[in-house]
Amino acid sequence: MTVQRFTVSRRAALGLLGAGAPLLLAAPGPARAQPRLDRVSFVTNWRAQAEHGGYYQAQAAGLYREAGLEVELRTGGPQVNPAQLLLGGRVDMAMGNGLVALNFVKENIPFLCIAAIFQKDMSVLIGHPGTGFTGFEALRGRTILLGAETRVTWWPFLAKKYGLRDEQIRPYTFNLQPFLADRQLIQQGYLGSEPFSLRQAGVTPDTLLVHDAGFENYGTTINIGVRTLSEKREVVQRFVDASLKGWDQYLQGPAGGFDTAPANALIKSANPEMGDELIAFGTRMMNEAGIVRSGDAATLGIGAMTEARWQRFHAAVAEVGVLPRDLDWKKAYDLSLVNKGIGRA
Repeated sequence: MTVQRFTVSRRAALGLLGAGAPLLLAAPGPARAQPRLDRVSFVTNWRAQAEHGGYYQAQAAGLYREAGLEVELRTGGPQVNPAQLLLGGRVDMAMGNGLVALNFVKENIPFLCIAAIFQKDMSVLIGHPGTGFTGFEALRGRTILLGAETRVTWWPFLAKKYGLRDEQIRPYTFNLQPFLADRQLIQQGYLGSEPFSLRQAGVTPDTLLVHDAGFENYGTTINIGVRTLSEKREVVQRFVDASLKGWDQYLQGPAGGFDTAPANALIKSANPEMGDELIAFGTRMMNEAGIVRSGDAATLGIGAMTEARWQRFHAAVAEVGVLPRDLDWKKAYDLSLVNKGIGRA
């Protein structure tokens, strides 16, 4: 399951680094030197999975090298905080989400979002079939298992919009057994994760994508320091473009003429818990739910962001007290590296 923590520290932000020194590769023969590659690093928000597949496709298919880059993809995990690694200068860029970028502004930390791969966050609520779990209004009076981060991000939004109460909440410990034992429970999940595990356990759950309630958080974003972007803009642009092309190829897959097996092999090597069936399920869910190719991305290309959507999202979370109403939300993003039509449907 993907988890994104956005705790940040101003002290950590003082150690900013640039995009890294260029790497000179050894030439295959004495007469020809290979082009110099610019080194950049990017940390994901969880262990390697299908939901990171576009980056691994860009790596495996040589798109980064074609762009003159030597890219280090670092994986996240339960003990890894991508935002802190970014603020401390340990990586050049980090995966996050729209709320993370808005919190950078709240804490007056000079970091922002430059691309949003997921037009829809893959967070879901899950219920047993045949138990009246037909929509968000049906959550009233039901016990809901939620994690600590969720309680302060999208739960306040849902609670206010649909008349839900904090008394309904019980802790979600990322263990499916309580849900399997009680058909009336509702729990949080991730579209490409818990629904697959529940199917393996014999339950085909009903799911509600939190995005469909109007919580328009961008997901799987690329976050970067203002200084790094200023000093390395051309290098960063090449990273963004190659990544978006990787996502286009990965989601099309063999049906579109692209071999994704090497990318999936990299994912499985970085995270042995990722089997072929789980990777295929996650990829199918991204395509079926329009996680990447929907909304503004349909016309502006993969990674699209717009000022109008950032404004709507800030207004929605400010209304329920997640962020201040007077936040200078325009500082949370830079649109200049995306909206170029890459991977447009």
